[in-house]
Formats: sequence, C-alpha cells, structure tokens
Amino acid sequence: MRAFLKVFVDYFTSLRLTVILLALSLLLVFIATLDQVNLGVWAVQQKYFHSLFVMARIPGTAVAVPVFPGGYFIGGLLLINLIAAHLYRFRLEWRKSGIWLAHAGLILLLLGELFTGLLQREGMMRLDPGTARDYAESTLKTELAVIDTTNPSYDDVVAIPEGALEKLSTLQTPKLPFTLRTLAYYPNSALVMRNQAPNAAPSPADRGFGPQFVALAQPVTYKEDEQNFPTAFVELNGAEGRIGTWLVSTLLTEPQTFTYQGHTWELMLRATRYYQPFSITLLKFSHDVYPGTDIPKNFSSRVRLQTPDGRVDREVLIYMNNPLRYGGFTFYQAGYQNDRTSILQVVRNPSWVIPYVSCSLIALGLVIQFGIHLLGFIRKRAAAAAPA
Repeated sequence: MRAFLKVFVDYFTSLRLTVILLALSLLLVFIATLDQVNLGVWAVQQKYFHSLFVMARIPGTAVAVPVFPGGYFIGGLLLINLIAAHLYRFRLEWRKSGIWLAHAGLILLLLGELFTGLLQREGMMRLDPGTARDYAESTLKTELAVIDTTNPSYDDVVAIPEGALEKLSTLQTPKLPFTLRTLAYYPNSALVMRNQAPNAAPSPADRGFGPQFVALAQPVTYKEDEQNFPTAFVELNGAEGRIGTWLVSTLLTEPQTFTYQGHTWELMLRATRYYQPFSITLLKFSHDVYPGTDIPKNFSSRVRLQTPDGRVDREVLIYMNNPLRYGGFTFYQAGYQNDRTSILQVVRNPSWVIPYVSCSLIALGLVIQFGIHLLGFIRKRAAAAAPA
C-alpha cells in the first residue's frame, strides 16, 4: 500500500506531468482554433473546452469515440497536480509566501473557469420603445412551450427542452392532462407552402398550421452569422385517445391554439426563455453616427428597472462599456434593429469576480516573491561590501 501511494504521489506531483499537461493544452487550443472556422465559437467551446474528452465519430457510423483529452480533463489534472505539489513539496514559510499566493491565484483561476462553464448563462433581450420584458431569450437553445391560457389573469406554462424532443420519446407531466410524443425532430429546417411542393409526401400533422406546410430538413449550421431553425412533429394523446398532431417550428412566430377538457391551450416552439425577478422597459433608444457618414458613434438605451414589489423603480442609461448590473445579471448594449429596437445581451455569471481575484493574487504573489529575492540580494551585496 505504501509503495502504491508513493507511486501515486510521485506521479501527481511530478514536474513532468505539468509539462505534458501544458503541452496538451497548447495543442488543444491550436486544434480548436483551426476548427473554429467550421464550428463557430460556441460549438468549439462545448466540444473542446467544456468537455472531458474531444469526441469524433467513426466514419460511416454514428458511434462517437474519444480522440483527445478535453479542457475539463486537462484542467482537472492541472488542478490536482498543482494542489498535490504544494501539499507534498512546498513548505509553508514566509520566504515562499509569494509562490503560495501566485499558485493560489492559479488554482482559483482554474476553478473560476470551471464554475463559469457550468453556471454562466447568456441570452438576448429585444426591446421596442414602451415594451417591458422580464426574460431573456437564448440564441442557441429552444423549448416547446405548452401554455394554458384559460385563466385571464395569468398563463400556466410548461416548457419542454429541445433535448427531450430530440429523443423522439413520449413525455408526460402531472401539469398536463395529455401526453406528448415526438414523431420527428429536425435541428435545422425550412418550411415551404404545400401548394409550392405538389409532389411532397403527406404531412404527419393534421392540426394547426401543419397541413399547410412541408418541412424540409437542412444541414445544421455553425456559422456566427447564420441561425438554425428547429422543427418537430408532436402528437398529443389524452385519456379519451388521440387529440391530434401538430407541426411546431421556430419559423412559426404565432402560437397554435386548441381546446381540450374545457381549457384553451397554445403550442409554440420558441427560443428558451430565462426569466428574472424584475422587468426592463425601454424608454428611449439612441443611435448616433458621425456627421456625414454611416459610421456608428454611439448607441444607447434608456431603460426603466422595476421589481414587482415596487421597491426598485429607477431609470438607467446603458451604452457601450457601461452595462447595467443588478440582481446577479449584467445587461450589455449589444446591438439594434431598424434604429428602433434595442438588443441587450443578458449575462448571468455568479463566478464573474473570480478571475479578477485570481489575477490580483498572482500579481501580488509575483511582486512579493520578487521583493523577497531582491531584499536577499541587497543584503548579500551589503554583507560582501562591509569588510572592504
């Protein structure tokens, strides 16, 4: 047991492991940078950095196998290597205080990246003058919203994530008096009017907008300036039997309505919504350009921040490099449409302060360690010059 423990400790505290992991991380960054042309920033992050292993499919099959260690695997081993080296090789003494602080900053930096990858959430909020929103919409994820609109005071919403639709399984929840079965799911698609495709196969949908359209599967795109439009065929079944089949798609901007058991329901495939405990109302959007040109000079949004209890009700000006931070959310001025609609990027990252603290610790540790060595050098020079 002692021999095994010694081998374990020697392996995880070795400098050789550190060098190998750093070399693997450099190679991972290089490969991911090349693949960014094909996948885009978000897909590259998920495939290479927010994963234990980089997966690749065997040609001609749908089987994926690991081909390279991912960011979580390399970062995790670096974290273990750094902590183990401190516990077994470094003594806690003032002459090494700078090294301890610098390495503590590195450990915190690795943990901060892990927490950011797991906890950070981003969305976009589009606001027209006078409109209020208490949610942001994801640019990458979708959900199937099943909405009970019977009560005039509120809507009762059941949101089904796209991952559940992709499995083509039967879904059941106590909040719905019927089951939902996915017959087909297209991650990217195009809709064509049926009268423009006379030779198309009959539609699986027999309710709502479905019979009017033909859904065509499209290749999934990863380009930054392009968007995927998911489409699905869902079948609803109640206690009395089949209710009907609907075509739902993000290309359909209006919900589809039906009645069942005396309740009015709506079906809509939409961008995933991230709700927040307050609302943002756009009061005025300004878009300034340099005189005589179309070059943007400034664009800003004057918004009203309100909480349901009325304790917070204030106006805030959001512009470039001056975001609004409130309740753990950060609102950036990201863009605009038609000189009227303001687009805000909404970021929620509970660990946003960790990189600042870790970099400060690293800088402080390096300064302290340099100062300790500098004082030692000065004392040695003074001691050597004393006899002379």
